[in-house]
Amino acid sequence: MPPFTFNTAPSLVFGAGSIARLGEIAARQLGPRIALVTDTGLVKAGLLDRALHCLEEAGVAVDVFDGVVADPPEAVVLAAVEKARAFDARAVIGFGGGSSIDVAKLVALLVAGGESLPEIYGVGIAKGPRLPLLAVPTTAGTGSEVTPISIVTTGAHEKKGVVSPVIIPDVALLDPDLTLNLPPPVTAATGIDAMVHAIEAYTSASLNNNPVSRALAKEALHLLGRNIERAVHHGRDGEARAAMLVGSMLAGQAFANSPVAAVHALAYPIGGRFGVPHGLSNALVLPHVLRFNASACAREYAELATHAFPELGEGAGADAFVEALASLCARVGLQPRLREVGIPQDALPLLAEDAMKQTRLLVNNPRPVTLSDARAIYEAAW
Repeated sequence: MPPFTFNTAPSLVFGAGSIARLGEIAARQLGPRIALVTDTGLVKAGLLDRALHCLEEAGVAVDVFDGVVADPPEAVVLAAVEKARAFDARAVIGFGGGSSIDVAKLVALLVAGGESLPEIYGVGIAKGPRLPLLAVPTTAGTGSEVTPISIVTTGAHEKKGVVSPVIIPDVALLDPDLTLNLPPPVTAATGIDAMVHAIEAYTSASLNNNPVSRALAKEALHLLGRNIERAVHHGRDGEARAAMLVGSMLAGQAFANSPVAAVHALAYPIGGRFGVPHGLSNALVLPHVLRFNASACAREYAELATHAFPELGEGAGADAFVEALASLCARVGLQPRLREVGIPQDALPLLAEDAMKQTRLLVNNPRPVTLSDARAIYEAAW
């Protein structure tokens, strides 16, 4: 067995209603002055009220930055850093979806240390120190609460990642009750995103692909595949929501250590140039990338098939797995074609060029991807 490294959040707190413990945990592990990073949608929906009440009762001073947007640009990160510094924050809470938690990670890092954002893009470049950090996910998708990754939109369209174990949160607090009111399209897109994390972690060509990540990826698909439709179509089902949140977290642990690949590399330009939500971007290219990869990892896809789709039965192969995923995306209401989300065919060459810049991800793909391959995948998805 080759050597590997596995990193994850030191503390996981899970349970329906566990947001009630936020004040106690923050007072004990974060300290008296906390910058909380979130978005205006959660504030307006009242989802933050309970959390702020618990922090106030615990005697913790909180300053809220609610300017996070999807696919956050550098300007949002820097504004959040400036606000946290002005408050003299001694710790950070990320509350929301993956974008809010990603921004919170960078706030904790940049407030505490002397590093600057443009200098830390890439793998293993950010060194810290950082402020204490707690993450509260309100979607079941990114797994950002347990990953060493923060994604930022740079310039007009390109996405870059800060990847370093120093930004893994100290505590991930997972309360499925916070996800009960997620609309079906968001539930579907984030759920498929989590499934992609598990699939790509399991088949990653990374030298750090390891038995721990593979075991977590299988269990993640077991939970996600059996519960995503229930969570989408019966959103108040607490059991399904709990399974999705844990499945997303397990998938996050898996790909945090055995990194994702071409599905994400081809999805990023779709979001960056056309504003398509990340999970939906993944779903749009998922079956087409998997068909492309199947010649290199048919055995692995077959191994995953019945974990996600027990109805396929033993002996189901890679083709059955890929078609089952495509069918699932349709059943949860996600558009199947790039043209259906407003992407013109003449944009495909540009998307392919953008995708090839995602070298951090493409290096992990089980089959090498050329520019013509990327173009052909987009054509198949159009």
